[in-house]
Order: sequence, then structure tokens, then C-alpha cells
Amino acid sequence: MSQTQNSVLAKLEEIDARYDEIDKQISDPAIAQDPTKLIALSKEQGKIRSMVTKYREYKKATVGVEDARQMLADETVDSDFKALAEEEIEQLTIKQDQLLDEMQNTLVMADDMHIDAVIVEIRAGTGGEEAALFAKDLHGMYTRYADSRRWKVEQLDFSPSDMGGFREVIFSIKGEGVWAELGYEGGGHRVQRVPETESQGRIHTSAATVAVLPEPEEVDIEINPDDVVEHVCRSSGPGGQNVNKVSSAIKLEHIPTGITVSMQDEKSQHKNRAKAWRLLRSRLYERYESERRAERDSQRKSMIGSGDRSQKIRTYNFPQNRVTDHRINLSLYSLDKILSGDMGELIAAIRDHDRQQRLLNL
Repeated sequence: MSQTQNSVLAKLEEIDARYDEIDKQISDPAIAQDPTKLIALSKEQGKIRSMVTKYREYKKATVGVEDARQMLADETVDSDFKALAEEEIEQLTIKQDQLLDEMQNTLVMADDMHIDAVIVEIRAGTGGEEAALFAKDLHGMYTRYADSRRWKVEQLDFSPSDMGGFREVIFSIKGEGVWAELGYEGGGHRVQRVPETESQGRIHTSAATVAVLPEPEEVDIEINPDDVVEHVCRSSGPGGQNVNKVSSAIKLEHIPTGITVSMQDEKSQHKNRAKAWRLLRSRLYERYESERRAERDSQRKSMIGSGDRSQKIRTYNFPQNRVTDHRINLSLYSLDKILSGDMGELIAAIRDHDRQQRLLNL
């Protein structure tokens, strides 16, 4: 058995023990009367239940193999029973390998699979109006892919450019496995094409930055309201004009971290406040999770899923109809399909590469 497999089995034994520990805690009357703790424990147990079930099947198969081998070594056992034992060893070994492979793959990707809501922020970079139009193209690519996956998209905030692009756009996507698939999109995106404003037909290079933040449920992260300062002001439109005459725009400032968020998409102060808190919660969750990952594994930064936003991750070349993901040196000559939302092949290649890297880093 390889060192990686031994590491996986050791981790699975820890998860199995944790499952039993949660069972005991849930049975504790004190915890049963605390809905917050009970919900958190039930969610944690639910996340690892299928893994524990498979691990216990694996251990049962291991015992079966050992019993069959003892029967083969016993000289008093007749040949018919030994033939059955050999057949059982073959079947159980196949089952062991299949279960171990499934558990290994699930283990390294488990944290990602259980996050089913993200907030995506796209900002135009260098390139002026062309960058804003590119930001709009990226927004369309993600929302169309979300539609194909039957995920729910909700617009949170946006700042339009003069030619109909986005200087900035923020939206949420909810659905099973959304973080596992879109969590790799954070970083610098570059486009090479002839802009609509270019009369000489020259190819320009523009850029946009994408951030993908896990959107935690309220039980996943607690924010002390005393740590947050709220500012209320009137929403402003193009040229600084007031969109409405009531103070509806909300700005939240988290004092301990210095993180600030602003929201003025809605005319309702109440709705802007709710959206601002969602965005703040996501940014804080990402920050705390990043710190936790850095402490747990210094090698995490070298992996695909590290989400370094300053990194140039992808180039969209219109003249060649090519998309190149620089992290895995992959070029696909189907830019038109990808921008229309057909991102499946691209995402699958990045996920597979990340899974291999995570296995090496176990």
C-alpha cells in the first residue's frame, strides 16, 4: 500500500472517530437544548456521513479478505471451500480498491463540495471601456453556465459603463457543487481582440479581475454587531446625481479587519442592508478560511484552488478563437462556446489537475 493510501486511511479513521463523537454530543441533553450547536453538529455529521459509510464498508471488506486468507492457509479446509475463498478475496479486493479510490477523491475535494453558494465579483481592469465590455462578457459566461447547471443567480450590485459594459458587477450563485466548479475562477482574466472603438483594426489587450467568495450560512460565521459600523447615505447615479431622495445606500465597515462593503442596488434601505451583510459575511469568511488554510498547509498556495487574485489565470484570444488557462497550460479552440456558457470541459480539466495536486500534497 502506498504512502498516500496510508495517509488517506489514517484521515478516514479520524473522520470515523469524529462521527461517533458527534453522535455522543448530539445525545447530550445540554446540546439538544441549544439549537445553534445542534444544527452545526448535525450539519457536520451530514457532511461526513457518506464518507463514514464507505469507510465502514471498506473495513468490513478488509476483515472479509483476512478471514478468506486464513481459510486458504488452513490445511484442514477442503479444496471446494478454498476455491470459494479465492473467489471471495478477488471480489472483496476489487471492492476495496473501488471504495478507496472513491474515498480518496472525495476526501481531497470534500471541503469544496459542501459549499453550495458563492458571491462573484467582476471588476474591469486596464483597458477602459473595452475592459468594462469584457467584464460584461465574463458576467454573461458565468450566468449562462449557471443556467445550464440549473443554479440560481441573483444580482447584488453593478456599476455600468458608458458603452453598456460593467465597471463592476457583483452577483450570487446558489446550487449544488457551485464552489467546487467556480472556485477556480478567481484571478486575472485577459482578453485579446479588436475593440468596437478601434477604427484601425488593431488587436488590444484588456483585463478584468474575478473574485469568487464562498457565501456561508449565518451559522458558519458569527460577526459581533459591535465590530461593525454602518453608514447610511443617498444612492448616487451617473454623474453623481441622486437616484432617490431617501437615504438607502448602505456601507458597512468591519473594524477588526478593516473590510468595508457598500450596497446601493436597491431603492430599499432594508434590502441594501441585507445584501451588504451577505457580502461582508462572505468576505470575512474567505479571509478567515484563507488564514486557516495557510496555517494548515503552507503548500496550499501552490495549488489551483488557492485563488490568488493577482495571478493572471486565463487569456481569451478572439482572433484565434482560443482560451488558454495558464495554470495548467491548457488551450481550447472554442472561445465562442465557452463565452456562451459551455465551460464544462475547461472546468473539468482544472478540477482534475487540482485533485491530482491535492493527492500529492496529502
